[in-house]
Amino acid sequence: MNLNRRKFLLKSTVGVAALSSIPGIVSASISSSETRNKLVFNSEDIILFQGDSITDAGRDRENESPNRGGSFGGGYAFLAAANLLNAMPEKNIKIYNRGISGNKVFQLDERWEKDCLDLNPEVLSILIGVNDYWHKRNGKYDGTVEIYENDYRALLKRTLKSLPNIKLVLCEPFYVLETKAVDETWVEPMKKYQAAAKRISDEFNTIWVPYQKVFDEAIKHAPGTYWTGDGVHPSMAGAQLMAEAWLKAVGA
Repeated sequence: MNLNRRKFLLKSTVGVAALSSIPGIVSASISSSETRNKLVFNSEDIILFQGDSITDAGRDRENESPNRGGSFGGGYAFLAAANLLNAMPEKNIKIYNRGISGNKVFQLDERWEKDCLDLNPEVLSILIGVNDYWHKRNGKYDGTVEIYENDYRALLKRTLKSLPNIKLVLCEPFYVLETKAVDETWVEPMKKYQAAAKRISDEFNTIWVPYQKVFDEAIKHAPGTYWTGDGVHPSMAGAQLMAEAWLKAVGA
């Protein structure tokens, strides 16, 4: 093999590896034009992650202190928060995780005073919606996509009424096919919930984290079960993928 051929193969291999890595997957999914509305983090900012079990990730709910590993569990919120704290030690930001497993939008609303408004955050990130569909699917809930959208809109209006200067990050509810719990019958119903979440994001001019696009790209590089066992709750790799997508979307 001549030297030029060897160099070509080396460059090709490196290029494929870079694309297959998590940063490469995120870059292929979230364009620069989608991150123009970057968050500006100021000194003493309070950042709050909210949602269901994907955000909860097994956190310690007995000690919900900010910037504490046990208070975050082992998911994307922990990884994203750790990155922010590492990148901005001089700003003394405080980051909370108040996701609770099993929550739907109306359950966020029921605890919103304590778990959001009383914390007075400058930045609020919400990932909610999979249970609004999944619990309906398994007979544990009789909600509809219209209820989801109306409740979500009302929750954000309530938030902005109390915290008019808050910066909002809405994360797309997602699913991954060919996994333990998710099959093709999820696709069309979940698209409706995703569309509702995107409408609300556009209406309130929030930062949008397109998780479905990210996972759709990810499964081109590794099977769905590599990223999430059941199609909803991320693996270690899936949590890192989510954290990097969140950071890219907010411009951190």
